[in-house]
Amino acid sequence: MHTYGKCAQCRSERLLPGLSETGKNLCRDCAGIRRPLMTCDQCGSEAERFRGGRCIRCVIEGDLKAVLRPNDPADLRVVKLIEVLTDSRRPESIYTWMQGTKANEVLVAIGNRELELTHEEFDARPYSAALEHIRAILIDNRLMPVPENVDIQRYERWLSARLTELGSWPEIASVIEQFARWHHLPRLRTIAAETERSLDAPTRNAKQETTEAGKFLIWLRNEHELGPAEMTQWHIELYLSEGTSTRRIIKSFVAWFRKGRGGKRRLNVPPRYAKTEPRISQSERLQLIRNAIEMDRVALGTRIAALIHLLWATPLTRITTLKTGNITLMPTGMTITLGSVPAEIPEPLAPLFWTYLADPSNEQTTNAGTDWLFPGLRAGRPIAPFTLQQRFLVLGIDPQRSRNAGLANMTAQIDVGTLANLLGYSATTLANHASRAGGHMSAYIEAKRSARAAGEPVQTRFLPT
Repeated sequence: MHTYGKCAQCRSERLLPGLSETGKNLCRDCAGIRRPLMTCDQCGSEAERFRGGRCIRCVIEGDLKAVLRPNDPADLRVVKLIEVLTDSRRPESIYTWMQGTKANEVLVAIGNRELELTHEEFDARPYSAALEHIRAILIDNRLMPVPENVDIQRYERWLSARLTELGSWPEIASVIEQFARWHHLPRLRTIAAETERSLDAPTRNAKQETTEAGKFLIWLRNEHELGPAEMTQWHIELYLSEGTSTRRIIKSFVAWFRKGRGGKRRLNVPPRYAKTEPRISQSERLQLIRNAIEMDRVALGTRIAALIHLLWATPLTRITTLKTGNITLMPTGMTITLGSVPAEIPEPLAPLFWTYLADPSNEQTTNAGTDWLFPGLRAGRPIAPFTLQQRFLVLGIDPQRSRNAGLANMTAQIDVGTLANLLGYSATTLANHASRAGGHMSAYIEAKRSARAAGEPVQTRFLPT
């Protein structure tokens, strides 16, 4: 398919079906194309014909009207939904999505008025990505009210299904339900109320902790014929010694159980100390930064996220919650706000950041107009940390190893207090990294005194050395 862009000859933004003698893209007029193969028979716009002489937008609009039947009976919300899907900046993605079995089922159900546009109706249907995608589009365009929190509701539905699976062990199901409703749900609601942070990662963690707690209690019943109230520290340590490291995820459950039901028993999951800190070398970190700058075949959004991670050791869960407002242009240059104090973006990298801000990734489909710095595929939502981690693989980035390397490098350059304000980390976390990196607070203090005596500003920008 032909693409839109600037014609190499007239420099106008048009469809580029032709090529110059040197292989540069040309518009229809400059290429001397006279046949009406680049005009839609229905809307008359200059666009590649997709089917039956019509452009892809007209095809999508026609297909959606046939399935959704906006006037049978008339429903302005369905009319608006058709408009949103048709006006996507990447109609090819919408067309491909519509061909999926699950997407077609949801659209047909809406068209037959079997699926009303309410949260109750959506919640009553089996979960599917297509169903949640449509829900997100409707919410983002104010065609459905914003629920308490989509992630919290999804966790509650998952919990109901999990408790049903534990029906054969009513005593275990009762304890797991209390753990989920008294520990996880209040914590998730607090996060949702106090921050704009995505709950995708916290709800995933809540699911995993709930699942592992259930597995532990089933093991306790099957292997030792004991209920939760009868477990001892010996049982916990035996369970941890026999399986994989994921068993240690019961730590939160054991801590919760000890406070409310453990009585005088001292129950805990013993801490596990890593023998070594996984970390790449500084030369490897520099090469990863070069990859993020130079590998222009990789999506610019992935490269910008990688630079934020590599330069400031920002964890993926924090990167995914950044807004476009976190990057600002100051008289002294471009800054990014990760903590309480803005950090300078190195001047050579500023053009990359501006190019991305002018045309963010994933705003080509149904996630347009969002203020998330890294929009997700679902309308109104940021990219998920796991998705970003998968995209980092093409750049050769292992987030844990590169983050540790970045913190080791920065704690060797600047004091913990200033660094905490710049990066948004706790001072304790940074002090631990400084200690492992061989840094000494006396050196930090002396460096700050020398800088202030010379009238120099405290360093806020980090260029890897």
